[in-house]
Amino acid sequence: MSRLQMALKNQIAYARKVLPSATWRALKPPVRGPVHLILTLADHFEPAIVPDDGQKRATRYEQERRLESWSREYPKVVDGWRDHDGRPLVHTYFYPAEQYDQGLLEMLADHCHAGWGEVEVHLHHGIPHPDTAENTRQLLTEFRDRLAFRHRCLAVEEGEAHPGYAFVHGNFALANSAAGRFCGVDSEMQILAETGCYADLTMPSAFWHPAQIEKINSVYECALPLDEAVPHRRGHDLVAGRVPRIFPLMVQGPLVTDLRRSLRSARPALDNGAITRSKPATMHRFSLWKQAQVCVLGRPDWLFIKLHCHSMDPTQKDAVVGDNFRNFLAIIASNGLPTCRNLRRSQVLSQ
Repeated sequence: MSRLQMALKNQIAYARKVLPSATWRALKPPVRGPVHLILTLADHFEPAIVPDDGQKRATRYEQERRLESWSREYPKVVDGWRDHDGRPLVHTYFYPAEQYDQGLLEMLADHCHAGWGEVEVHLHHGIPHPDTAENTRQLLTEFRDRLAFRHRCLAVEEGEAHPGYAFVHGNFALANSAAGRFCGVDSEMQILAETGCYADLTMPSAFWHPAQIEKINSVYECALPLDEAVPHRRGHDLVAGRVPRIFPLMVQGPLVTDLRRSLRSARPALDNGAITRSKPATMHRFSLWKQAQVCVLGRPDWLFIKLHCHSMDPTQKDAVVGDNFRNFLAIIASNGLPTCRNLRRSQVLSQ
């Protein structure tokens, strides 16, 4: 099969999985009355990123320069805008475990301890060969403990044996969901559960990515055995007043058809909550993210908006701290800034 045929096959498979639900969600009546917007910005925080080549790494000097610049500039951008609890818009920094650097992590930890975010676990693996369950467990455990005990970035909840953490899978291939690429570990979800992961924020994937599952716009527990591949493809939505029992919880971002763009271009156009140079945050997109109506059953007035970005990618600077982002933040702040939250296991259980 040629590369073009493979790409076409992936696009058809992707469209079949998400277009019906994404379009139905776009056509659904909006929530009426006051709503609580809970906004989470999942930052795939990779100081070593080289935009044109995912296998290359920026120099250590360049990584440190990027982190210093971000720690200096980001507070200036968001400090003037606060939610009703007095909190600024913070990032959840998903730092890649396989790229651990003690000095860089300590810089990021200082930034977070000053109130500008939290550090969680990101992992790229299975490149170029499938990973093993043993190596995955070791990588996650070692990185988790470094974050918790060396950098003071994770907490041990009362009654728990290990520090808890949230997770984003590199290349979206959670639990070997990309046909064996970028992972290789069918039992990955079970490993996450056993090592203290309380929430996964990987989905939705990039457009046309084979790892995208059919279940979208949901907050839920996996309904399939965690030791099998892609157990998150089926799930039980969370219900207000019912304590979740199967971790990690799946916390998805919006994936909704943009009807206005679809009509203009005469082809389906989707929004997946990615903040990028080509798709900056706008009020039109903000309305789509609300229209996705990601919520807990029984509380339609709680709308969860999980966005994602790559703030260390130098090509994305304007989208995350430049004029586009500043203007967007000013507009939504003038209408009441959404509650800005980093999800914690104790907060999940208290809902």
